[in-house]
Amino acid sequence: MSTKLTTDERQTELESLLEKGWQMGEGRDAIEKEYKFANFIAAFSWMTSSALIAEKMNHHPEWFNVYNRVNVTLSTHDVGGLSMLDVKLAQKMDQLAGE
Repeated sequence: MSTKLTTDERQTELESLLEKGWQMGEGRDAIEKEYKFANFIAAFSWMTSSALIAEKMNHHPEWFNVYNRVNVTLSTHDVGGLSMLDVKLAQKMDQLAGE
């Protein structure tokens, strides 16, 4: 079972994500990022690859897609905020996007 990130984990784990364009969610304990791709096919391909990883992790993102943009919000509902699952999924999403 996941647990909420500690204060130390927030400093060490979230710092690198924030440097890569992730932002703290407004009004909740979450991280958010907008990815931009060349076109709809590239965005949807990235979403498909991300979905396969998320399913293996049993940790599913909140996301919204319009044409070449995908807005992602990550938070672990079971713990009521951010956990290492969010950090790991964000890192994998960035890797898939080539960031």
